[in-house]
Amino acid sequence: MLRLLKEERGVRSVVIGFSRRWITTKVLSFGDGIHGALGLPTSLIGIGGDAYEPTPVPGLPPDGVSSVSAGHYHSLAVTSRGEVWAWGRNYEAQLGRGLLEPRESWNEPKRVEGLNQVRVQAAFASGVISTAIGDDGSLWVWGKSKRGQLGLGKGVTEAVLPSKVEALAGEEIVKVSLGWGHALAQTKDGKLFGWGYLADGRLGQIGRGLETSPLDSSADISKTTHQLSSSILEVAEKLVLEGMEKEKDMPIIWEPCLIEELWGVEVIDVACGLDHSLVLCRDSSLLSGGSNIYGQLGRVIQDLGLLPVEIGFRPLSVAAGLGHSLAICQIASSEITGDAKSIVSWGWNQSSQLGREGAESLPLVVEGLAGETPISVSGGRAHSIALTSKGELWVWGCGKNGRLGLGSSFDEVEPMLVESLEGCEVLQAVSGFDHNLVLVAE
Repeated sequence: MLRLLKEERGVRSVVIGFSRRWITTKVLSFGDGIHGALGLPTSLIGIGGDAYEPTPVPGLPPDGVSSVSAGHYHSLAVTSRGEVWAWGRNYEAQLGRGLLEPRESWNEPKRVEGLNQVRVQAAFASGVISTAIGDDGSLWVWGKSKRGQLGLGKGVTEAVLPSKVEALAGEEIVKVSLGWGHALAQTKDGKLFGWGYLADGRLGQIGRGLETSPLDSSADISKTTHQLSSSILEVAEKLVLEGMEKEKDMPIIWEPCLIEELWGVEVIDVACGLDHSLVLCRDSSLLSGGSNIYGQLGRVIQDLGLLPVEIGFRPLSVAAGLGHSLAICQIASSEITGDAKSIVSWGWNQSSQLGREGAESLPLVVEGLAGETPISVSGGRAHSIALTSKGELWVWGCGKNGRLGLGSSFDEVEPMLVESLEGCEVLQAVSGFDHNLVLVAE
């Protein structure tokens, strides 16, 4: 068990098991270095170069990092002082550098301006925007999104510096998850708000009367995959382009709205894939909504809105990649006293990001982690990573550009231990599209 208790200058106080100790941290990155997402100097990996093993990110403040977040092509780090540092793609102002610096990529971490009036406790990133949660539960956003993902009001598509989401005033936000054009925000008391691009029911019943897009879940998955290029990048980009065409006539929710169909149900976790959503409730029900072209909703019933996933296990937390879904579940085991924890996966599996071969639209256990106790899981475009109770990092799926951190570009069907982190205690691990960030104890 690892639990954050308190942050001071340069250190974090955590509980490991039943003992408390103070630690310092550092951030490592690996995978695709496009747009400077890794935060590594060109002298080390070249311009836009890749890192095939976890590599320390220089230039972060010496007072320590408490958490990290990976967007599609940019990265965020929250310091122990409550600041946000950012690097990577900035074409949509997602680094929060204002108007004075060019809209280009930056591989050097720099503090996000405009957050001086709030101490940040967490940050979350998407493809084109970044968000930060203040210690008062306020939500701050910056970047550029024509799909309303900023949540700042009708027609507001850009914020070059952090702006407070006034529609959530009075709510204490604890987590935000962001898809391609939609967003979900979870409050401390278990409410769920949604906004942005609402196609296919990814925001539940919000805007249901305005919904004009047909469900794409009836598409032949194997045919679609066969017709497209075998390149993962081309597959994903084609889907995005098709979605952009479809969105021209699609209504947008410009400000956060309460998802009323969940009234009276306490939400404890949320995750957004590219165009689908997962919602975990206190009663252990897991709901999904949005596109189901790859079976990422994990259910046979096809309908707009948030409906139960046919999971068969007790989910404890959820995560989503581009087109696949992941959950840490409590599973009864005859070999272990009490209940064991395992990762369950379903959805798109072109590169074995489910931890096995073959397409799976219904949830199955990732067998390659038997004997391990996962405490977090994260999904990228076509790979997945998991952190265990031992402080170890396991990876599987697409290995292109070193995104598995194993020193090669090979795909891995089953979870593999990142051995180069041996001797490091991993505290947090997150995936962007094709890169990863790891927070370790020094």
